[in-house]
Amino acid sequence: MKDTIVLYPAYGSGHLMSMVELGKLILTHHPSFSITILILTPPNNKNNDSTTQYIASISNKFPSINFHFIPSISLTLTLPPHLQTLELSPLCNHHVHNIFQSISKTTNIKGVILDFLNYSASQINNILDIPTYFYFTSAASMLSLFLHLPTYHKKATKAIKDFNIDTPIELPGLPTLFVDDYPDDGKDPTSPGYQTLLECAKVFRESDGVIINTFDAFESKAIKALRDGSCVPDGTSPLIFCIGPVISTLYDTDEHQCMSWLDLQPCQSVVLLSFGSMGRFSKAQLNEIALGLEKSKQIFLWVVRSELDLDELSLDELLPEGFLERTKEKGMVVRNWAPQRAILSHDSVGGLVTHCGWNSILEAICEGVPMITWPLYAEQNLNRVILVKETKIALKLNESADKFVSASELGERVIELMESDKGKNIRERILKMKISANEARGGSGSSLVDLKRLGDSWKELDSCNKLSPNSPFLIY
Repeated sequence: MKDTIVLYPAYGSGHLMSMVELGKLILTHHPSFSITILILTPPNNKNNDSTTQYIASISNKFPSINFHFIPSISLTLTLPPHLQTLELSPLCNHHVHNIFQSISKTTNIKGVILDFLNYSASQINNILDIPTYFYFTSAASMLSLFLHLPTYHKKATKAIKDFNIDTPIELPGLPTLFVDDYPDDGKDPTSPGYQTLLECAKVFRESDGVIINTFDAFESKAIKALRDGSCVPDGTSPLIFCIGPVISTLYDTDEHQCMSWLDLQPCQSVVLLSFGSMGRFSKAQLNEIALGLEKSKQIFLWVVRSELDLDELSLDELLPEGFLERTKEKGMVVRNWAPQRAILSHDSVGGLVTHCGWNSILEAICEGVPMITWPLYAEQNLNRVILVKETKIALKLNESADKFVSASELGERVIELMESDKGKNIRERILKMKISANEARGGSGSSLVDLKRLGDSWKELDSCNKLSPNSPFLIY
């Protein structure tokens, strides 16, 4: 029977695509394995054509990657979108168990790689005695904070949310943080989100290893702290495998209209504004962005996502009166989606205004595109610290307490990135980081060394890891 690695991403296209890229990377360097990817189905699932097409495309190109859809369950989701997997996953564990039992009849499951939001599935792996790894699709810096959380929680005399704004927070592997830099879900120990993160961190500590989508030259300080045990002074640190940057592959597909528009623009002249699938804005904020871009007089490509209750409005209705007409020679506005990776790889793109999602950061680094940071949720404030203070490959966009950004602030930062000496220095640094990213993934680079180490750990396991069809299981 063929040896199989099972990947279990969280719900959402970004999580799925990142896991698929990891699966492809494993197969490239360890072709003797097959990959099985489990797909969470949200309640009241409506057919997602783009996801269906993506899976069909991957299945055709990579026959060693198989997909199993977990049956949908009835559930009213209460958590914000980026955390909804935490509600879905535990109630799907009995389905996951059945899938493991089924595929183990024809393959040897050598290991399961979980998205950290699916941490509850590790209980199945423990019962069935399957090696469990986590794929951490954010920064090593965030992982160091995360693994240290149980230690910090035991010693803390005051909640992070109650810190003064200028009180320093010192953690292993991280630059000095302040309360605004700390992930929102980790600030209040009485909140359900905090308790979930705390439990998840404990599970991480007990895993067989954590795979991180990063590379040594980008986060050397945090990676060192993870490997030398500084983050878990009261326990045993899991093995750490830094195998990044792992980013989506560019395929030859029907070109989006914006690509032909980019062909007409001067080299490194365009600022891309893109905020991920959950980066939605109010009409008031969209108006400020529009006025800021117009004021900057820079060439721009803007991917607009509005709050859900504004979806019925046209771009003319969402944006300031006459904006599209006034800027038609300077900019292009796209509704909801554009091929970000392809855009960033285009010679005409010279800057990115980003929500600091980890995939977007890695894509910008791999293409050498400097950034302006506008974090919106989750760990993105911490990611900004790494970009602005630690590596100095981005500018900070100043926002109000409710994350509102004025037109003047956006316009000034865009001009600074594209025209100032500071912007030039940032561009030079990120081009050097691009070289380091390529070196990590090639030859005897640090990421390939870790990937080999990971594959070797699977191959050292017993050749037969078949599950018993009568293995005991608890339904959670």
